Amino acid sequence: MRRISFLIGMVLVLGACKSKMQPTADRFIIEDLAEIASVEKINEIYPDARMEAGTGLFDEGTVERSYNVLYPGTENEVLLTWKDRDRTRLHHVRVGKKGQWKTQEGIQIGTTYEELLSLNGGPIQFYGFGWDYGGAVDWNGGKLADSNIRIFLAPVNEPSNRFYGDQIIEATEEEITDLDLRVSAIIYRKPNNFMSFSY
Repeated sequence: MRRISFLIGMVLVLGACKSKMQPTADRFIIEDLAEIASVEKINEIYPDARMEAGTGLFDEGTVERSYNVLYPGTENEVLLTWKDRDRTRLHHVRVGKKGQWKTQEGIQIGTTYEELLSLNGGPIQFYGFGWDYGGAVDWNGGKLADSNIRIFLAPVNEPSNRFYGDQIIEATEEEITDLDLRVSAIIYRKPNNFMSFSY
């Protein structure tokens, strides 16, 4: 009897350890990841992330930054860029694949334009497609204006030429519905890294 109790206890302990080691769905919150802001801590919390490191050009090729990629080559791939080479000051978190990552409000890759309107509590605007910031969303003073979340939309259906370029798009509800807009990328920057879309 004691042996059985011991074995059951060991199974429970091992199960608890495993749950701490493996990220679950509620651990894939973008803002929570940004708060960790330490490579060592991220490795502890996401031990299966197979983190890769490198340096590259960002901000339309104007700035070189150190970066890390978690879950490279998988649906949960996420990019972290840093302000410093020692990777102690996070610049931003970027998600561009339809995996488990989402914002605290529930925005994830594939979220529809209509769902964004509901979450924002009002109308939004977006920039034309076909350039570095194509599909960038302006929250237009809504609930998400101070969220530090920046969203990029992409159309499921091919848009006409007037929907391209560095411009706020003016379109009817019917035209926007026909585009079938979905979230294609999410960028989060902490408040002191606020990202403006006033180009």
